[in-house]
Amino acid sequence: MYKKYCVRRVLLNFFKKGLLAEMPTASGTQQSTRKTLNPPLKWAGGKRWLVPHLRRYWGKHSHRTLVEPLCGGLAVSLGLMPSRAVLNDINPHLINFYRWLKQGLQTTISMENDEELYYGHRSRFNALTGPLGKIDSQEAAELFYYLNRTGYNGLCRFNQKGEFNVPFGTYKNINYVQDFSPYKDVFSSWEFTTGCFQDVKLGPADFVYADPPYDVEFTQYAKEVFGWDDQVRLAQWLAEHPGPVALSNQATDRIVELYQDLGFQLTFLKAPRRISCTGDRTPVMEVLATRNLEIPRKGAASSSISSSS
Repeated sequence: MYKKYCVRRVLLNFFKKGLLAEMPTASGTQQSTRKTLNPPLKWAGGKRWLVPHLRRYWGKHSHRTLVEPLCGGLAVSLGLMPSRAVLNDINPHLINFYRWLKQGLQTTISMENDEELYYGHRSRFNALTGPLGKIDSQEAAELFYYLNRTGYNGLCRFNQKGEFNVPFGTYKNINYVQDFSPYKDVFSSWEFTTGCFQDVKLGPADFVYADPPYDVEFTQYAKEVFGWDDQVRLAQWLAEHPGPVALSNQATDRIVELYQDLGFQLTFLKAPRRISCTGDRTPVMEVLATRNLEIPRKGAASSSISSSS
């Protein structure tokens, strides 16, 4: 209880002093000479806003392989543009889409912002990835993209049967991409895998960035639920890695305590809230937990506490 009280006091003081990081600029950071691309999907909790801050850590390590055990929408990988990457996610439909992008996907299905078409495509997707057993097909990849762009708030949600169940969205206009060939060159040296994060094979020098589901009630964006036990397993797995490690998550009391106890350096950041059931857009407090990484001092706009605080 005393430790939680201390954590709350530290965070409150950061807020009062205005020391919590806003989105940092990329000035003075090492930029990749490779062409940058936007993330191809809408993604709840995407970390595009965090990329400028992560670049400060990444600069000295850009020769390493970037490993994302929970890669999600690829905002970080496409922002850092590593030469080599291993990108894993528990969601097989997401990885199937990325693997088809790696081949230069050209979509062929009908894509319109139409409610009847949406539910027809959703039924077809669930049939392909269920009874028909064509989860790795190009059609499944195209349908996954369409559902992501057209469904409510860009959510990715599955029921206990593994069926995609996001309702039709409320967008006025949607720009659908049909030619994904620009991703082919960027993805050529990136490996995409699907499975549990603990099954990802790490090299001792790999740079690991992890962005698990928030420590909140909604954690089921794949058939499997990512609960508190998974949060603890992930933290322990990251703590065992001898190379550089960075993790971002919502700064709940128990997340802060978990990573502080494991010896991580903690930096607190204000994150934009882009998806909310209530319409609340108040920034969310996130924690960036790092190990085996130097804290970027020059030009840094963040506040941090160490495991000894």
